[in-house]
Amino acid sequence: MTSFARRAFVCGARGGLGEALVELLLQREETEQVYATSREAASPRLLALSQRDSRLILLPMDLCREETIAAASRRVREGTERLDLLINAAGLLHREGISPEKRLADIDPVAMAELYAVNATGPLLVAKHLHDLLRHRDRAALINLSARVGSIDDNRLGGWYGYRSSKAALNMLTRGLSIELKRRAPRLVVAAVHPGTVDTDLSAPFRRSVPEENLQTPARAAGKILDLIDALTESDSGRFFAADGAPIEW
Repeated sequence: MTSFARRAFVCGARGGLGEALVELLLQREETEQVYATSREAASPRLLALSQRDSRLILLPMDLCREETIAAASRRVREGTERLDLLINAAGLLHREGISPEKRLADIDPVAMAELYAVNATGPLLVAKHLHDLLRHRDRAALINLSARVGSIDDNRLGGWYGYRSSKAALNMLTRGLSIELKRRAPRLVVAAVHPGTVDTDLSAPFRRSVPEENLQTPARAAGKILDLIDALTESDSGRFFAADGAPIEW
């Protein structure tokens, strides 16, 4: 199993899962650099870590503002000519004024637009500005953290229109990226990954019915995701996986 971790870019490092991914990447001896982005100020934990470990570079980036993505890309290029791993861990399910819809009457087009901007368009813009750094002769990976509820085939309950459809859009964009980028980077793996239910702010209002054994700590979920990424091969590009490696239908 070969690690992709030498030079990594983690989008959404403010969240619990993104923060855990950064920490685990830095625990690997082969890691040379980790670029970690967040819309708001970096978490106190990552700020402290960046002061102890010069391999961690914290960057501001707002997925809803392309100019900040372009600026982060320029900062990365000042320090490296290539990336080996790009993980989009940012996502929006709820915030004040936005919550999953239970019925058609709950649909708010402004909220829908923001969900699409964060969950679908934003990750695509990150790929737009950074994909060329993944085009080299070695194995590389571009991973979008998606959600099982974004699977059209798996939708049995309905509702959650904005979140479901924005993640379904991310899945389609991931598949499209895998096709286009393979033409110029045959060793690049582009895939979507469902991390499972993680004990973070994103899942907090919705996990009452989740069995305790299925609720993962961020560190546990991040470890499974990185193990899965390490095991991916070029033939897995364009696919959707659960973090345990089980394939999910788009």
